[in-house]
Amino acid sequence: MPVNGVSTVTEGVADSKAAVVIDSVTKRFGSVHALRGLTAHIHYGRLTGLVGPDGAGKTTLLRILTGLLVPDSGRVTVAGFDVVDDNDAIHVATGYMPQRFGLYEDLSVMENMRLYAQLRGMDAARNAGLFAELLDFTRLGPFTGRLAGKLSGGMKQKLGLACALMARPAVLLLDEPSVGVDPVSRRDLWRMVQALTDEGMAVVWSTAYLDEAERCDSVLLLNDGQLAYDGPPGELTARLEDRSFRLEEVGERRRAILAEALNLASIGDGVIQGAGVRVTLRADARAEEIQALADRTRARLAAVPPRFEDAFIDLLGGGPGGTSPLAERLPPVELASDIAVSCRNLTKRFGTFTATDNVSFDVRKGEIFGLLGPNGAGKSTTFKMLCGLLKPSHGEAHVVGLDLRRATGAAKAQLGYMAQKFSLYGLLSVRQNLEFSAGVYGLEGATRRVRIEEMIDTFRLAPWLSAAPNSLPLGFKQRLALACAVMHRPPVLFLDEPTSGVDPITRREFWTHINGLARKGVTVLVTTHFMDEAEYCDRVAMLYRARLIALDTPDALKRGAAAPPLADPTMEDAFIHLVESADLTDSNHGERAA
Repeated sequence: MPVNGVSTVTEGVADSKAAVVIDSVTKRFGSVHALRGLTAHIHYGRLTGLVGPDGAGKTTLLRILTGLLVPDSGRVTVAGFDVVDDNDAIHVATGYMPQRFGLYEDLSVMENMRLYAQLRGMDAARNAGLFAELLDFTRLGPFTGRLAGKLSGGMKQKLGLACALMARPAVLLLDEPSVGVDPVSRRDLWRMVQALTDEGMAVVWSTAYLDEAERCDSVLLLNDGQLAYDGPPGELTARLEDRSFRLEEVGERRRAILAEALNLASIGDGVIQGAGVRVTLRADARAEEIQALADRTRARLAAVPPRFEDAFIDLLGGGPGGTSPLAERLPPVELASDIAVSCRNLTKRFGTFTATDNVSFDVRKGEIFGLLGPNGAGKSTTFKMLCGLLKPSHGEAHVVGLDLRRATGAAKAQLGYMAQKFSLYGLLSVRQNLEFSAGVYGLEGATRRVRIEEMIDTFRLAPWLSAAPNSLPLGFKQRLALACAVMHRPPVLFLDEPTSGVDPITRREFWTHINGLARKGVTVLVTTHFMDEAEYCDRVAMLYRARLIALDTPDALKRGAAAPPLADPTMEDAFIHLVESADLTDSNHGERAA
């Protein structure tokens, strides 16, 4: 069966009833039950979403399906082959793209493809046609000579997909392929996967993005190693009919109103949406409490259609409350100026490559300021200059009034920084990492001991204190990184994709802390590829090709993308609109210059 010209092994097995049969599968790691009697079917020609909180068993299941792990009990067949008895056949029948895809960064795009062909037992010299089809399918044709390490995050994922498709698999298994990928690249991944399912391939897509799960044909929702839901996402969403509401136009009060709403007994979940607050009632709860809150705050309460994300959080028992113990311990921030962070004409060049080009903006005290843009747009470079980790080629930056060119050390003491890639010390335990961070920020004596214990309590790190950071579940790794960044109570906090890859409940926990810190006057600068997280920001700066192309509130950016037939655009729609508009402007300038 061809997929954009690439035939797959589904030709021989597509008439089977199911691509994957999971029958009473159990898997333990010591005392930990990763999977508990799991039973499910996955079908050809369908995109199946695999979702659940951290530690639910998603990656364990995928590794069993690829034959990399053996179940303790139960049976799994993939494309008609038993994952234990027919292990060699499983490696041919499946294509697997793990969460951290093993590209060889010192090899080019084409060299990686040739290597994976050889690992699959294919003669690369005889498969030039297949390579050409995969390069065309993934739009990597112009980049065959580029080193994998020099690719953007989205292009790396496309190369990973090409390598996973190398053996024409019947079943494609993708473990969070869109983590850290911008909305434009995510859209390309969806285009490719949709083409594969249209041609009959079974695709399993593990994801932390619930808007992606909502677009799947079917969803397997795991929780604590068990199957909590199996079916179309729309059926689960429908359970929340008449339970989703929005408090309209609350503006600058939205963080305080969200916190108050989340502490109501009748409210199971809530998030900020631009100038409003979206909430979900618990099962069997009535709307009197939230209506009373709306009346008291003079907000308008409107019923809204439920989303799959609402149903997901509800099924797992609701999100965290609205009070951040981290923020509650923090005294209000006092600054000499209302401007906490500023940059003027900030530029960074690496040789002939310009990573950040003439960027200027101000960030007010207590503001949550979002920095968005496609992979490679210059967000992390801009962050590092504002943190004093990179010296600008041109321009200037100030943090709490301190010039980063002249007072780098003093400025660093006033900020906390959580890096995009987990940057703690793998040879130190969790407690040792906390101790080391406390020392770096000059905490001593009783204050040092108290702050460390506060972080252990706030982020529930006690069971992990003797563990190495790399052994932690991702959600706890991110909690530890945030703890190290905020332990010294900085007035300015830089968060570079702090929730990348973590589950939606952990993301809500992080944003409860971030909202609480902002209410105490902490200034927060954050980058994210979760467009719903951009809704939490007071303002959003959009970078593209190293330049600042937009700076406004989330609602204003969404209004700018509104046009028939898109009357009510999302932040993702606004993101793509801004990128496409910038491309069109650059194209027109090029034509005029020519």
